[in-house]
Amino acid sequence: MDVLLQLDGNILLWIQEHVRNAVLTPVMTFITHLGDAGSIWIALAIVFLLVKKMRRTGVLMTCSLLGSLIVNNLILKNLVARTRPYEAVDGLQRIIEAQRDLSFPSGSSFAAAVVIFLTCPRKIGVPALILAFLIMFSRLYVGVHYPTDVLAGMITGTLIAVLVCRVYQKKHRKVLES
Repeated sequence: MDVLLQLDGNILLWIQEHVRNAVLTPVMTFITHLGDAGSIWIALAIVFLLVKKMRRTGVLMTCSLLGSLIVNNLILKNLVARTRPYEAVDGLQRIIEAQRDLSFPSGSSFAAAVVIFLTCPRKIGVPALILAFLIMFSRLYVGVHYPTDVLAGMITGTLIAVLVCRVYQKKHRKVLES
């Protein structure tokens, strides 16, 4: 585990030293706050729920976000109980307010974005994935997540989204067959 912490820390310190700059910092701070508590994804789910042609995507996003909340925030965060990197990596400075919860894993961006990617035209799905990647990277940039947190969030979010979509397809297929 020490090797992993050292690798994560080295990546974060490299980002701090070589990527952070006065132009990018306000942009990354804005992007990271889009993902706070899944707010951008919840807002998009509501929009999709209100648009009749997109309602299925809104329902699937809502299910995926709830799945991510249960798996990531209620189970894994408490099971792993990983402190935030700015508390554990010497020299790392966060550039946003301290976070109140544990670090591992990182968020629900991929749980929502993958649903959009799987159920919408590519002109909507690809930008959703790009936004999810930007939010995840911004968490590293501002110093509040480890790279392995982000990777775990990407994996669990993607798995949850794929599972939700597959369950829906199976249920929907059974309804059509009966």
